Amino acid sequence: MYDLILRGGVLCDPVSAREGRFDIAFEAGKISKVAPEITAPARRVEDVTGLHVLPGIIDSHVHVSNWMGGAAGHRMLALAGVTTALDMAGPIDSVMEIAARTGTGLTLACIDYIRPGHTVEGTDPDMPELEAALARARQAGAVGLKILGGHFPLSATASGRVIELCAREGAHVAFHAGTLETPQNLHGMREACDLAAGHPLHLPHVNAYARGFEASAHLEAWEATRILSAHPNIWSESYLAPINGNSAKCSNGIPESVATQRNLIAGGYTPDLDGMAKAIAEGWAWIHLYEDGVTHLETGPVAVQAWREAMTDIGMSFFVNPPETSLSLAILKRDDGSFAIDALATDGGGLPRNDLCERGLALVHLGALRLAEFVHKTSVAPARMMGLSGSKGHLGIGADADVTVIDLAARKPVLSYGEGRAILERGKVVGQGTTMIVPPEGRARAESLRLRVHIAQAGSFRPVSPLYRA
Repeated sequence: MYDLILRGGVLCDPVSAREGRFDIAFEAGKISKVAPEITAPARRVEDVTGLHVLPGIIDSHVHVSNWMGGAAGHRMLALAGVTTALDMAGPIDSVMEIAARTGTGLTLACIDYIRPGHTVEGTDPDMPELEAALARARQAGAVGLKILGGHFPLSATASGRVIELCAREGAHVAFHAGTLETPQNLHGMREACDLAAGHPLHLPHVNAYARGFEASAHLEAWEATRILSAHPNIWSESYLAPINGNSAKCSNGIPESVATQRNLIAGGYTPDLDGMAKAIAEGWAWIHLYEDGVTHLETGPVAVQAWREAMTDIGMSFFVNPPETSLSLAILKRDDGSFAIDALATDGGGLPRNDLCERGLALVHLGALRLAEFVHKTSVAPARMMGLSGSKGHLGIGADADVTVIDLAARKPVLSYGEGRAILERGKVVGQGTTMIVPPEGRARAESLRLRVHIAQAGSFRPVSPLYRA
């Protein structure tokens, strides 16, 4: 007797080369059978006739910590049909504690941030200091490090050291492009690629470097893909939402984040407290407010009041992502037919832009992506990047029973499962707990929080791009 059968759905699984009407059966958290018809008994049967059954959606760039995203993140990801996610900054302690407290059944990994004055002392940490930071992060449960260049930059040489260290130690490393010498734009992106020096690197939200601030958005998108084509060691993702994500926190009268300062200037506002208040009041900046279990955007007087009541320590967004860039980067391909940008992500989680179904499936409706290509960019490629391609990213026999069932016409998730456990049922979040992907050193910390544990061995969770374009 199977634990669950999904009956009558249209399955799309490019890895297994299956696309059509199939039943799918779960047993002990794994996919046990896929066939045109499964008549064996099951403890539960879900009729998914008219719906599409996909490998579980993997969002390779989210934020679910108190520093960014907050406790709403797990619920918001579940509502978006996500089954696995990578938190891209941490701090790891906050990510783990929130996962233990508010988990909705997701599988989650985290890379911890390198930030001057927080995890390292200054903007030019030497190798021993970085080695100590990585060791602490792994002990706490992180699988690697993120350089927050666009927000809290390091020197170029220190940024290169972080990448070199993670390559040597088999840790995941991501770089929000930008250094003390070079801002977050195409120049910063090119510098980040060069600083990788052939080592594996995860380059997030490519659209953030091509917003049309220096040239035509179309031309910047093309240039971004040209830069990446010369660096096959780099794994990349982009997102489709028109909003970015920033911190509104100010210190000494100015925003702490360099990206926040740049976005204020781009809107014609001064990068200080007065400029921030004016930008929020006039609708250029939007504050993240928590209500009814999710985060939403607010601007105007209500948002100004919330920002001040939070003593400025609150999330915010700007509508700075032009569709010319976001849409182009989602669909552009190389001459060999591979995608120029490996994956679609959201930079969401607790930030209100968990739109892989809403916006990504719109590209399917427009004929810009085939459904199998949407699955590749939102499940197959991220699973390979996370070292999970044996168990996730496909619906083969023996794979984890990670499934997202969508209403393609409505562009909405209807059901989702993580390792056979229900996460989302007909629009209602029912999942509990979190499976945390941690290095061996982080097992004790995860288990002390009563999290389910998946051990990522050194070198298995790293962004070596050519493997993901097969």
